[in-house]
Amino acid sequence: MSPAGGVLTALLTLPRTGDEPPVTTPRDPAREAAKRELSKRMYHENDPSLIQRALNAFWKWVDKLFGAASTATPGGTLGLVVIVLAVLAVLGALWWRLGTPHRAPSSSAALFDDRPRSAAEHRAAAEAHAAQGHWNQAVQERMRAVVRSLEERALLDPRPGRTADEAAAEAGRALPSQADRLRGAAHDFDDVTYGGRAADSSAYHRLTELDHDLERTKPVLASSSAQNTPHSTSHGAAR
Repeated sequence: MSPAGGVLTALLTLPRTGDEPPVTTPRDPAREAAKRELSKRMYHENDPSLIQRALNAFWKWVDKLFGAASTATPGGTLGLVVIVLAVLAVLGALWWRLGTPHRAPSSSAALFDDRPRSAAEHRAAAEAHAAQGHWNQAVQERMRAVVRSLEERALLDPRPGRTADEAAAEAGRALPSQADRLRGAAHDFDDVTYGGRAADSSAYHRLTELDHDLERTKPVLASSSAQNTPHSTSHGAAR
């Protein structure tokens, strides 16, 4: 006999003494008494825990989901497994081909902050970050040193709000031999600052070498470039 049955039997039928009629308990009080009895800890010692019940419900839901999918898929469960493996293979190929997605770089923000610093100060900050392996900050400060140095040499006009791309484009006109490297440096700066990419030591060393080479590169003035432009000659000139 179950515990519930024993409780109900004890409550509904009590032993008679002498010629007294049997004592019966009304339905509602008997139900409440049974609930109180069954709520005791001794009846629930072997019940599954809350986490176990949640896991059981989850796996039951997964089993029902796959069961419904397998009945709607040609080939049943085997066909569903093949489709899942094919989708995973396609996703893996795309991940391998395209790499980790990153935010598209945006150069709308200014290159410098509100507090102006010299090229030497930016170089010192870059070296300090590089010594600690903070390559993102080192690349940013070295690019700022490059642009500030060009401003100090009057190859760029000091202009608040200038972006790295704008600085590279303007400096490339005065230093055409370094135009490609300047554009690459601006691209590295944008990727690190706005594109969510992580810099490394090689990116910082490229910028450092560019900074040193720019100091030794002579600018091409507009007047000299105009003088180097060949003039047309008359076909009727004496030979």
